Amino acid sequence: MPETDDPLAARSPVLLALFRWYLHWFFWRRFSGVRLSRGLIPDNPAGRPVVFYTNHPSWWDPAMVMLVSPKLFPDRIGFGPMDAEALGQYGLFRRFGVFGVERGARGASRFLRTARAGLAHSRAALWITAEGGFTDPRRRPLVLRPGIAHLARHVPDAVFVPVAFDYMFWNESRPEALLRFGAPVHVAGLGVEAAQAALTAALTETLDALAADGATRDPSRFVTLLHGAGGVSAIYDTWRRARALRQGRTFDPRHEPNRS
Repeated sequence: MPETDDPLAARSPVLLALFRWYLHWFFWRRFSGVRLSRGLIPDNPAGRPVVFYTNHPSWWDPAMVMLVSPKLFPDRIGFGPMDAEALGQYGLFRRFGVFGVERGARGASRFLRTARAGLAHSRAALWITAEGGFTDPRRRPLVLRPGIAHLARHVPDAVFVPVAFDYMFWNESRPEALLRFGAPVHVAGLGVEAAQAALTAALTETLDALAADGATRDPSRFVTLLHGAGGVSAIYDTWRRARALRQGRTFDPRHEPNRS
Protein backbone atom coordinates (compact mmCIF):
# COMPACT_ATOMS: atom_id res chain seq x y z
CA MET A 1 0.00 0.00 0.00
CA PRO A 2 1.42 3.42 -0.88
CA GLU A 3 2.52 5.46 2.07
CA THR A 4 0.05 8.27 1.32
CA ASP A 5 -3.02 5.99 1.34
CA ASP A 6 -3.06 5.47 5.09
CA PRO A 7 -0.13 6.21 7.43
CA LEU A 8 -1.47 3.69 9.94
CA ALA A 9 -1.52 0.77 7.51
CA ALA A 10 2.16 -0.12 8.01
CA ARG A 11 2.05 0.45 11.78
CA SER A 12 3.08 -2.60 13.82
CA PRO A 13 1.84 -2.59 17.45
CA VAL A 14 4.28 -5.37 18.33
CA LEU A 15 7.35 -3.58 16.96
CA LEU A 16 6.17 -0.34 18.51
CA ALA A 17 5.76 -1.96 21.93
CA LEU A 18 9.27 -3.40 21.72
CA PHE A 19 10.70 -0.05 20.66
CA ARG A 20 8.94 1.72 23.52
CA TRP A 21 10.50 -0.75 25.95
CA TYR A 22 13.89 0.20 24.47
CA LEU A 23 13.03 3.91 24.73
CA HIS A 24 12.17 3.49 28.40
CA TRP A 25 15.67 2.13 29.03
CA PHE A 26 17.27 4.71 26.72
CA PHE A 27 15.66 7.68 28.49
CA TRP A 28 16.39 6.13 31.92
CA ARG A 29 20.05 5.99 30.94
CA ARG A 30 20.30 9.49 29.41
CA PHE A 31 18.01 11.69 31.54
CA SER A 32 17.56 12.45 35.21
CA GLY A 33 13.81 12.37 34.66
CA VAL A 34 10.99 12.80 32.16
CA ARG A 35 8.58 15.26 33.73
CA LEU A 36 5.14 16.57 32.82
CA SER A 37 4.36 20.09 33.98
CA ARG A 38 1.30 20.23 36.21
CA GLY A 39 -0.55 22.44 33.76
CA LEU A 40 -3.44 21.39 31.60
CA ILE A 41 -3.71 17.72 30.72
CA PRO A 42 -6.25 17.75 27.90
CA ASP A 43 -9.39 15.68 27.89
CA ASN A 44 -9.50 12.81 25.44
CA PRO A 45 -12.63 13.55 23.38
CA ALA A 46 -14.16 10.28 22.26
CA GLY A 47 -14.83 9.99 18.55
CA ARG A 48 -12.76 13.05 17.57
CA PRO A 49 -9.26 13.06 16.09
CA VAL A 50 -6.58 14.99 17.96
CA VAL A 51 -3.62 16.95 16.63
CA PHE A 52 -0.82 17.49 19.12
CA TYR A 53 1.46 20.16 17.67
CA THR A 54 4.80 20.81 19.32
CA ASN A 55 7.89 22.95 19.16
CA HIS A 56 11.07 21.26 17.92
CA PRO A 57 14.08 21.93 20.19
CA SER A 58 16.02 18.72 19.66
CA TRP A 59 16.64 15.33 18.10
CA TRP A 60 14.89 13.77 21.11
CA ASP A 61 11.41 15.10 20.28
CA PRO A 62 10.05 12.14 18.23
CA ALA A 63 11.39 9.74 20.84
CA MET A 64 9.68 11.79 23.57
CA VAL A 65 6.40 11.48 21.71
CA MET A 66 6.71 7.71 21.38
CA LEU A 67 7.67 7.40 25.05
CA VAL A 68 4.98 9.55 26.66
CA SER A 69 1.99 9.16 24.32
CA PRO A 70 1.02 5.64 25.47
CA LYS A 71 1.44 6.66 29.11
CA LEU A 72 -0.92 9.63 28.75
CA PHE A 73 -3.25 8.54 25.94
CA PRO A 74 -3.19 4.72 25.86
CA ASP A 75 -6.32 4.43 23.72
CA ARG A 76 -5.01 6.72 20.99
CA ILE A 77 -3.27 5.54 17.81
CA GLY A 78 -0.40 7.92 17.21
CA PHE A 79 1.23 8.83 13.92
CA GLY A 80 3.21 11.74 12.55
CA PRO A 81 5.37 13.19 9.78
CA MET A 82 9.14 13.27 9.42
CA ASP A 83 11.38 14.83 6.83
CA ALA A 84 11.52 12.30 3.99
CA GLU A 85 15.32 12.40 3.80
CA ALA A 86 15.65 11.83 7.54
CA LEU A 87 13.10 9.01 7.42
CA GLY A 88 15.33 7.35 4.85
CA GLN A 89 17.89 6.93 7.65
CA TYR A 90 15.31 5.59 10.12
CA GLY A 91 13.17 3.38 7.87
CA LEU A 92 11.94 1.33 10.83
CA PHE A 93 9.95 4.37 11.97
CA ARG A 94 7.44 3.69 9.17
CA ARG A 95 6.33 0.69 11.22
CA PHE A 96 5.58 3.10 14.07
CA GLY A 97 3.17 5.29 12.08
CA VAL A 98 5.75 7.79 10.80
CA PHE A 99 5.34 9.02 7.22
CA GLY A 100 7.78 10.95 5.06
CA VAL A 101 7.22 14.52 3.89
CA GLU A 102 9.28 16.31 1.24
CA ARG A 103 9.87 20.04 1.30
CA GLY A 104 8.06 22.33 -1.12
CA ALA A 105 4.54 22.48 -2.54
CA ARG A 106 4.50 18.81 -3.47
CA GLY A 107 5.48 17.81 0.05
CA ALA A 108 2.84 20.11 1.57
CA SER A 109 0.16 18.51 -0.57
CA ARG A 110 1.32 15.03 0.42
CA PHE A 111 1.33 16.01 4.09
CA LEU A 112 -2.29 17.19 3.93
CA ARG A 113 -3.45 14.06 2.11
CA THR A 114 -1.68 11.69 4.48
CA ALA A 115 -2.65 13.55 7.65
CA ARG A 116 -6.30 13.64 6.60
CA ALA A 117 -6.23 9.91 5.83
CA GLY A 118 -4.79 9.15 9.27
CA LEU A 119 -7.18 11.47 11.08
CA ALA A 120 -10.11 9.70 9.45
CA HIS A 121 -9.62 7.13 12.22
CA SER A 122 -11.65 8.30 15.21
CA ARG A 123 -8.96 7.19 17.68
CA ALA A 124 -6.09 8.75 15.74
CA ALA A 125 -3.69 11.30 17.19
CA LEU A 126 -1.38 13.21 14.90
CA TRP A 127 1.83 14.43 16.53
CA ILE A 128 3.62 17.12 14.54
CA THR A 129 6.66 19.30 15.23
CA ALA A 130 5.05 22.41 13.84
CA GLU A 131 8.23 24.50 13.61
CA GLY A 132 9.73 22.15 11.07
CA GLY A 133 13.44 22.59 11.80
CA PHE A 134 15.28 22.56 15.12
CA THR A 135 14.60 25.79 17.05
CA ASP A 136 15.62 26.96 20.50
CA PRO A 137 12.52 27.01 22.78
CA ARG A 138 13.34 30.57 23.89
CA ARG A 139 13.33 32.04 20.40
CA ARG A 140 10.62 34.64 19.81
CA PRO A 141 8.56 35.23 17.85
CA LEU A 142 7.60 31.63 17.33
CA VAL A 143 7.27 30.71 13.66
CA LEU A 144 5.13 27.72 12.70
CA ARG A 145 5.12 26.22 9.24
CA PRO A 146 1.85 26.97 7.41
CA GLY A 147 0.85 23.32 7.00
CA ILE A 148 -0.63 23.18 10.50
CA ALA A 149 -3.10 26.00 9.77
CA HIS A 150 -4.10 24.47 6.43
CA LEU A 151 -4.68 21.16 8.18
CA ALA A 152 -6.99 22.91 10.64
CA ARG A 153 -9.10 24.08 7.72
CA HIS A 154 -9.21 20.62 6.11
CA VAL A 155 -10.03 18.70 9.33
CA PRO A 156 -12.44 21.03 11.16
CA ASP A 157 -13.59 18.40 13.67
CA ALA A 158 -10.05 17.78 14.99
CA VAL A 159 -8.95 19.03 18.40
CA PHE A 160 -5.66 20.97 18.25
CA VAL A 161 -3.52 20.82 21.41
CA PRO A 162 -0.20 22.69 21.85
CA VAL A 163 2.64 20.75 23.46
CA ALA A 164 5.89 22.32 24.67
CA PHE A 165 9.17 20.39 24.95
CA ASP A 166 12.36 21.51 26.69
CA TYR A 167 15.52 19.86 27.98
CA MET A 168 17.22 21.46 30.98
CA PHE A 169 20.03 20.72 33.37
CA TRP A 170 18.92 21.06 36.98
CA ASN A 171 21.03 19.73 39.84
CA GLU A 172 22.05 16.32 38.51
CA SER A 173 24.67 15.26 35.99
CA ARG A 174 21.98 14.31 33.49
CA PRO A 175 19.40 16.70 32.00
CA GLU A 176 15.66 16.79 32.59
CA ALA A 177 13.24 16.11 29.72
CA LEU A 178 10.26 18.40 30.28
CA LEU A 179 6.88 18.79 28.57
CA ARG A 180 3.68 20.72 29.07
CA PHE A 181 0.27 20.70 27.41
CA GLY A 182 -1.63 23.87 26.66
CA ALA A 183 -5.35 24.49 26.33
CA PRO A 184 -6.99 23.12 23.16
CA VAL A 185 -7.20 25.67 20.36
CA HIS A 186 -10.56 26.16 18.67
CA VAL A 187 -9.90 26.93 15.00
CA ALA A 188 -13.04 25.61 13.32
CA GLY A 189 -14.39 28.25 10.96
CA LEU A 190 -11.25 30.38 11.04
CA GLY A 191 -9.35 31.35 7.92
CA VAL A 192 -5.79 30.15 7.42
CA GLU A 193 -4.16 33.34 8.74
CA ALA A 194 -6.41 33.54 11.80
CA ALA A 195 -5.88 29.84 12.56
CA GLN A 196 -2.11 30.26 12.20
CA ALA A 197 -2.15 33.20 14.63
CA ALA A 198 -4.27 31.33 17.19
CA LEU A 199 -2.13 28.19 17.02
CA THR A 200 1.09 30.19 17.30
CA ALA A 201 -0.15 32.20 20.28
CA ALA A 202 -1.25 29.07 22.14
CA LEU A 203 2.06 27.26 21.65
CA THR A 204 4.00 30.40 22.64
CA GLU A 205 2.00 30.65 25.87
CA THR A 206 2.58 26.96 26.60
CA LEU A 207 6.33 27.30 26.00
CA ASP A 208 6.55 30.33 28.28
CA ALA A 209 4.70 28.48 31.05
CA LEU A 210 7.01 25.46 30.73
CA ALA A 211 10.09 27.70 30.84
CA ALA A 212 8.82 29.32 34.04
CA ASP A 213 8.19 25.93 35.66
CA GLY A 214 11.54 24.57 34.53
CA ALA A 215 13.44 27.60 35.83
CA THR A 216 12.28 26.81 39.39
CA ARG A 217 14.10 23.44 39.33
CA ASP A 218 11.26 22.22 41.53
CA PRO A 219 10.17 18.62 40.81
CA SER A 220 6.94 19.17 42.74
CA ARG A 221 5.72 21.36 39.87
CA PHE A 222 5.84 18.29 37.63
CA VAL A 223 4.46 14.79 37.40
CA THR A 224 7.44 12.47 36.97
CA LEU A 225 6.69 10.05 34.14
CA LEU A 226 10.08 8.36 34.33
CA HIS A 227 12.83 8.49 36.95
CA GLY A 228 16.21 8.36 35.24
CA ALA A 229 19.47 6.91 36.43
CA GLY A 230 21.39 8.98 38.97
CA GLY A 231 25.08 9.20 39.64
CA VAL A 232 28.17 10.54 37.93
CA SER A 233 30.13 7.60 36.51
CA ALA A 234 30.42 3.87 37.08
CA ILE A 235 33.88 4.12 38.68
CA TYR A 236 33.12 7.07 40.96
CA ASP A 237 29.71 5.71 41.97
CA THR A 238 31.24 2.32 42.81
CA TRP A 239 33.56 4.08 45.25
CA ARG A 240 30.65 6.08 46.71
CA ARG A 241 28.58 2.92 47.07
CA ALA A 242 31.40 1.13 48.91
CA ARG A 243 31.85 4.09 51.25
CA ALA A 244 28.12 4.14 52.03
CA LEU A 245 28.22 0.40 52.72
CA ARG A 246 31.10 0.82 55.18
CA GLN A 247 29.16 3.58 56.95
CA GLY A 248 25.97 1.54 57.09
CA ARG A 249 24.07 3.97 54.85
CA THR A 250 21.73 3.29 51.96
CA PHE A 251 23.38 4.49 48.79
CA ASP A 252 21.51 6.87 46.47
CA PRO A 253 23.56 7.96 43.44
CA ARG A 254 21.70 11.25 42.99
CA HIS A 255 23.35 14.55 43.90
CA GLU A 256 20.22 15.48 45.89
CA PRO A 257 18.69 12.16 47.00
CA ASN A 258 15.60 13.71 48.58
CA ARG A 259 14.42 15.35 45.35
CA SER A 260 12.06 13.24 43.30
